[in-house]
Amino acid sequence: MNLDAPPFSSFRHNRLDLYYLDEGDPAGAPVLLIHGFASSALVNWVHPGWVKTLGEAGYRVIAIDNRGHGLSDKPRDPEAYRPWVMAEDAVALLDHLRIPEAHVMGYSMGARISVFLALAHPHRVRSLVLGGLGSGMTDGVGDWDPIADALLAPSLDDVDHDRGRMFRAFAEQTRSDREALAACIRGSRDLVAEADMGRIEVPTLIGVGTKDDIAGSPHKLAALMPNARALDIPGRDHMLAVGDKVFKKAVLDFYAEH
Repeated sequence: MNLDAPPFSSFRHNRLDLYYLDEGDPAGAPVLLIHGFASSALVNWVHPGWVKTLGEAGYRVIAIDNRGHGLSDKPRDPEAYRPWVMAEDAVALLDHLRIPEAHVMGYSMGARISVFLALAHPHRVRSLVLGGLGSGMTDGVGDWDPIADALLAPSLDDVDHDRGRMFRAFAEQTRSDREALAACIRGSRDLVAEADMGRIEVPTLIGVGTKDDIAGSPHKLAALMPNARALDIPGRDHMLAVGDKVFKKAVLDFYAEH
């Protein structure tokens, strides 16, 4: 399945071993990719073709396995997964690679982490791409406790909550540590105040599938920001929007501008 997987390296931060890939043109403008909940750098960025697409466009492509995901260490304490904590992991990776500033692109939970990164370290972010999360960034995305319960249920057959079943099946497909994911979903849901969104001045693209019932409106979120635009990804839900060709073309065009 992972025959085409690029090599991963690791670094240590906050007593955790965190893994990442570093592909594309070493001299190109760096793009830091931050994946979504229950995913990984491979599932979110390699398999849907993002690493290949950005690398062929001349960028240096860096993707982290967030704590609790992929190859990285997996703490079981929900407090370890606050979005500002995971944002510091991403900044530590930039430090490790001696990269002063990067384009930052996050999907779903990774979009939330990216916003906390941009608020805490604005000088490290050249631009933002937020995928799979619109007004849910500030308004919330519903009750996710049933998803934690679904992840810890004895089997998928014991789960009758629709969204819980979807994420439990996804976690099984990606062979994830379900106990770590349950801690993550309980700890990573902090909202961003609307006024704080207004403090993010870097160019921002917000892409959400038109059939996404999790993310909320990209237009509503973009309206809070001084330099943001919204992208409707036609006919795609939360899971399928990430690799969509309309999304990829919009991101390449956006980067060409900035």
